[in-house]
Amino acid sequence: MVLVVVFGVALLAAVLLSGLAARTVLSTSFLFLAGGALVSDGFLGLIHITPDSEIVSVTADLALFAVLFTDGMHVSFGKLRANWRNPARALGLGMPLAFVFMALLTHFLVGLDWTTSFLVGAVLAPTDPVFASAIVGRKEVPAKLRELLNVESGVNDGLALPVVLLLIAAAGPAAGHGDEASFGKIALELLLGLVFGVALPLLVNGLVRFRLLGAEPKLQPLLPLATGIILYATCHLTHANPYLAAFSAGALLAAVSPEAKKAFGPLGEALAELAKFTALLVFGALLTPHLFGDLPFGGYVALVLAIALIRPTSLLISLVGTRFTRREKLTAAWFGPKGFASVVYGLLVLQSGIPQAEEAYTLIAVCIAFSIVAHSSTDVPIARMFDVEDLVGLPDDDTQDHPHTGDREGTAMPTARAH
Repeated sequence: MVLVVVFGVALLAAVLLSGLAARTVLSTSFLFLAGGALVSDGFLGLIHITPDSEIVSVTADLALFAVLFTDGMHVSFGKLRANWRNPARALGLGMPLAFVFMALLTHFLVGLDWTTSFLVGAVLAPTDPVFASAIVGRKEVPAKLRELLNVESGVNDGLALPVVLLLIAAAGPAAGHGDEASFGKIALELLLGLVFGVALPLLVNGLVRFRLLGAEPKLQPLLPLATGIILYATCHLTHANPYLAAFSAGALLAAVSPEAKKAFGPLGEALAELAKFTALLVFGALLTPHLFGDLPFGGYVALVLAIALIRPTSLLISLVGTRFTRREKLTAAWFGPKGFASVVYGLLVLQSGIPQAEEAYTLIAVCIAFSIVAHSSTDVPIARMFDVEDLVGLPDDDTQDHPHTGDREGTAMPTARAH
């Protein structure tokens, strides 16, 4: 119950300070992270949470599922077909480069074996601009820049997951019962997740169209919610991959039933926000002084380079030859925060029982914490830079038009959440 009280206080503070956070470097995400750390064993000792506590895996799992489901509902297949090149560069070149560079740093600076080093690289490869919400949600930021970051973050979680699972299976005998069985099981779980993510929305949409069936307007927002709940439970009962199922279900449901997407929008955003805040609070409780003390000096060097050099360099390379301005390229390169996918994948590593799992998790957890602080405290100043430059009429680096109006429909992330 103490955790519930702490969450309520943090939520109240976040709401009351959200207006200030939208104008300054203050971050509501950081409030929950810091609040969890403050009441944990490392400081006040009001709550006692360890990485193997059930509440940790459950909240992270639910948060990632909710976020991917709502993110999927903001995918527009038509706009993706028309504007796929820049996100494809980030996903097809920038993400693999970041993955490999991080693995090299982890091996040579932290001393982990090659398989575990590549596993750390895969876990930290996905990005989550929810911790840079002023960039992805403000209309003064060029639309194509928002679209690049949104689509990249919406897809890279799913791309990283198979690699993470395969590397866990390959990292040691404790991870599974033989490589062939593990790889086959992982492939089956991913396939089942995709099948359920496609089949269930089509089934629900078919039921809605029966003449004798139909939802009252006030209950229409609950239709996608019911679909998501059934999907989540089905995936866990059958061991299908819930994350791939969530994103594919959200995208397909929005495509076949735009009215459901519109009705569910406000409710979905609120639920995803609450799930994220809960997961942040619980994750913050794991950030004890002992955890930071367990990371060697080489680990701190690696995480600083991961945030300040690897992500920026990888994305800048992938954007060579595009029509982004220099300012837009640098902004996109900086905003690669590690988010809930990395938290969940890091917990999978810790709970897998593979050799060096604890060392890998320590590096992952501290890197996520540093990334949240660095990116969630710099998005407002950089977003305001775009606004100021537009107001004073400073020319861009090229003559291409940058639309600054319109809603966020067609991106892979929902409207800007609380900063």
